[in-house]
Amino acid sequence: MREVIATRYVTPLREGGSLPGLVEGDDLGTYIMKFTGAGQGRKTLVAEVICGELGRRLGLRVPELVRMQLDPVIGLSEPDQEVQALLKASGGLNLGMDYLPGSLGFDPLAFEVSAREAGRVVWFDALINNVDRSWRNPNLLVWHGELWLIDHGAAMIWHHNWPTAQKASARPYNASDHALATYGPDVAAAAEEFAPRITEDLLTEIAADVPDEWLDGEPGFDSPDELRGAYVRTLLDRARTVSEHITIGEPTKDRPSQAPEWLAGKLPRRAVK
Repeated sequence: MREVIATRYVTPLREGGSLPGLVEGDDLGTYIMKFTGAGQGRKTLVAEVICGELGRRLGLRVPELVRMQLDPVIGLSEPDQEVQALLKASGGLNLGMDYLPGSLGFDPLAFEVSAREAGRVVWFDALINNVDRSWRNPNLLVWHGELWLIDHGAAMIWHHNWPTAQKASARPYNASDHALATYGPDVAAAAEEFAPRITEDLLTEIAADVPDEWLDGEPGFDSPDELRGAYVRTLLDRARTVSEHITIGEPTKDRPSQAPEWLAGKLPRRAVK
């Protein structure tokens, strides 16, 4: 990944719990910055890098990710004390995601997705065990008429408890609530396309993009490279069989919907076999 220096803090983005910020870089680009000092911790950034770069290598549309150096002094004019504290806690290396100006949040009533593309996204989310692309919170953008995938910080939930990672990573993936479940995802075609491409060399190359300082000190691992190897093995093992364990059925109804009533009532649901 490229390294960029943040030159101006523009504004906080309050849609997400981690309070990312819109910043400008020394390459004249504009980025969504995700901070090491945010409450979710550095593992969120690790997941963003590994999953985001993996998605890009597979040909999915994920905004470019960059390593972003932050000097907290650039936020001194920000009046919000919460933001000031976040910037002070995040000096040094953070993560930037290319800003897509004019992009819109994905609306299933206004944007059509092919079964092939839906299947590719569902298979990818199953591989990384992404629990945060539901119809309640799609984490999808539409930009220039195309679908873009964002926000993978909640994926790979097994890395929050490595002693149980092997067992947890082998669990089936229920895509019934997935944002693209209603488009008849062709998961079989996606598996045929993607599974052979998930190689040890590919995953090792992607894991190398994660900065050492975000991996240091993980209990049970003697070095960042040893921890990188654990990510590689876990994803490699999961890629071999995950397509056999994806289920899509009726969406759950025991949790309150975050969608407005007019939207929730119109979302069609169908099982995919």
